[in-house]
Amino acid sequence: MIYLDNAATTYPKPPQVYRAWQRAMGAYGANPGRSGHKFSVDSAAAVFESRAKCAELFGAEPENTVFTLNCTHGLNMAIKGVARRGAHYVVSDLEHNAVIRPVHAAAEQYGGSYTIFETSDDEEETVWNAERAMRPDTVALVCTAASNVIGLRTPIKELAALCRRKGVRHPQGICFIVDAAQGAGTLPLKMSDGINILCAAGHKGLYGPMGTGLMITDGSFPLKTIIEGGTGSASESLVQPEFTPDRFESGTINTAGVIALGAGVDFIMRRDRRQPGGATGIDGILSHELALCRRFCSGVRDMSGVTLYNDITSANEGHYVPVVSFNIEGMSSVQAAAFLSDKGIYMRGGLHCAPLAHKKIGTLDGGTVRFSPSVFTTAGEVDAVIRTLAGIKQQKTG
Repeated sequence: MIYLDNAATTYPKPPQVYRAWQRAMGAYGANPGRSGHKFSVDSAAAVFESRAKCAELFGAEPENTVFTLNCTHGLNMAIKGVARRGAHYVVSDLEHNAVIRPVHAAAEQYGGSYTIFETSDDEEETVWNAERAMRPDTVALVCTAASNVIGLRTPIKELAALCRRKGVRHPQGICFIVDAAQGAGTLPLKMSDGINILCAAGHKGLYGPMGTGLMITDGSFPLKTIIEGGTGSASESLVQPEFTPDRFESGTINTAGVIALGAGVDFIMRRDRRQPGGATGIDGILSHELALCRRFCSGVRDMSGVTLYNDITSANEGHYVPVVSFNIEGMSSVQAAAFLSDKGIYMRGGLHCAPLAHKKIGTLDGGTVRFSPSVFTTAGEVDAVIRTLAGIKQQKTG
């Protein structure tokens, strides 16, 4: 098996993630923060340790680091949390449905609106387009750190500076919300970049289990809640607590999952010194995975009948995260992915829940096949994929 669907979820996970999850199921079985006995206190301490690791990774405060079910959950809390009557949102043309659907829903619910701005590999042009999309009633700029379809990175620091500059004229400022589903664990994202709220999937580049995610805030923007319930704190009140993380963590959290997520964060922060491919830390992981993308693009670039939608080279790799989209002439993306699956090569075909990005590159009708390696992917596996694709073309022309 050659697994290359890591943009959807990373596989395999580091061995220490499996071990942490298994240990947590036995050693931390009590409900954290709900009881005063030692079993519960120990569980709460283990959860806080994981929270502190996640906060450190993004340069945040542990109390502002909220565990969520996934990145989509966090984005809904952030986007709907800043909504108000007549609110206007600004979003990029690369956004996943995890952004555009809650933005659309919030606009409908509050009688608001949103504007989609065009991105490019010219950072100044991207920022200029975002600025032109802003209005006096803009409440938030919501932007992916990188596209899950073509891997294009967005200029996070520059967009953050834009929100600060334009927000001075707004009574409540402009909140900068970042969807880090395709950036966390590969890009050195920090709250100090000017991000107000960052949402991330635990199960992708952070190498945690599925069913885990993060919403991290700098505390600048008070958020309404989209769910209320038991928090183990202020239980005498009918009103949800105002303080984080309790305000956004109603009900029992995925204790084993978040403890295992902490082990995944350990892995990418290089607390564990041995990693495959010579990759060390986030920079090393990014370098390793981009090298595999360059190898893949080089192998199929001149292959008859193969269309690359983002051709990653050593000259332009600074604009991308490790995701490549392609199609094979005469086959739909779903057919091509199914054919590769029969060969033991697992990639995703279709729209990848990101119709805006596909509209941008002209593949809205059929989608693309997506190549997305991980730190565990080897050059030999990439070469095997290239040979398989060459074999498809030979069969079609033979």
